[in-house]
Amino acid sequence: MENKKVLLGMSGGVDSSVSALLLKEKGYEVIGTTLELFAGSSCCNVETYLDAKNVCNQIGIPHFTFDFKEEFKKYVIDDFIQCYANCKTPNPCIECNKYMKFGIMYEKAKELGCFYIATGHYAKTEFSEKYNRWVLKKSNAGKKDQSYVLWNIPKDLIEHVIFPLSDFESKDEIRKIAKEHHLKVANKPDSEDICFVPDGDYKKFLENNSDIKPKIGNIVDSQGRVLGSHRGLYHYTIGQRRGLGISNKDPLFVLGFHKEKNEVIVGVENELYQKEIFVTDVNLLLVDEIIGEMEVEVKTRYSAKSARAKISQEKGKIKVVFDEKQRAITPGQSAVFYIEDIVVGGGKII
Repeated sequence: MENKKVLLGMSGGVDSSVSALLLKEKGYEVIGTTLELFAGSSCCNVETYLDAKNVCNQIGIPHFTFDFKEEFKKYVIDDFIQCYANCKTPNPCIECNKYMKFGIMYEKAKELGCFYIATGHYAKTEFSEKYNRWVLKKSNAGKKDQSYVLWNIPKDLIEHVIFPLSDFESKDEIRKIAKEHHLKVANKPDSEDICFVPDGDYKKFLENNSDIKPKIGNIVDSQGRVLGSHRGLYHYTIGQRRGLGISNKDPLFVLGFHKEKNEVIVGVENELYQKEIFVTDVNLLLVDEIIGEMEVEVKTRYSAKSARAKISQEKGKIKVVFDEKQRAITPGQSAVFYIEDIVVGGGKII
């Protein structure tokens, strides 16, 4: 007999709440869980827990909270700090998905006798006859698709993951279902910021939670000429134009950093474009390895349009050669590879 028991991650928001409804309607035995990850964050506060618990009570499923604050600090916050300390721009949602939602939560699901885990992400899993394996795909939600932040999940987990919202095209449809079922969270706003930096001031967070402190240094051009001064490398990201405090006949943008010299390197816009990058920390979902060259579409940040490229694998890294130069590619962000709507895999830009 098929095990239709599923552990659903519930954030107290409308997406996960409607996911619970849809799973129950399809005959799954649903258990809701809210992970305690960071005290005072936008996804871990009293309101969050109460909203999640109330929804579970309303639709008649059990709800548990589990305290994983220590693990969240180790895998997500420490990585976030380490990235900025090394002049990289992290995406903490990707680490959280890998280690927390699709790592620790899946272990908890197995303890509870669940075959599946589910979340309110806009993405899709299905078995592909063509590739003879379970695949992760884009959802139908267009710009709201979240497959980009899921490339790092373990590939043997894909067949155990359900995304109930995969076939919806807009958030309005989700809110409509919530209203029809009289869920109190139907009009709850989306949280846009990093969950553990709810005020959006990541610089203050770094200063309060790490050894990273303001340290004045030079702003230089690509020839090393000093153009001005900065107040700490972590205040800047590649492609940034505002807040440099330099007057120049052509607009200047942050091109990169020289960590040892405590320098921010700036230049004109055409210096921001790159044809070729390398990625590390590779996770391949569609194939076990890349043999020769593979033609793919690549996204280099969540909000970026995908770009055509060829990828090849060498010594644990993947080389990406774009058909056309790409703007402001940023170390620490992820490069995610697609063939049509299927996620091939991804890695961290170096």
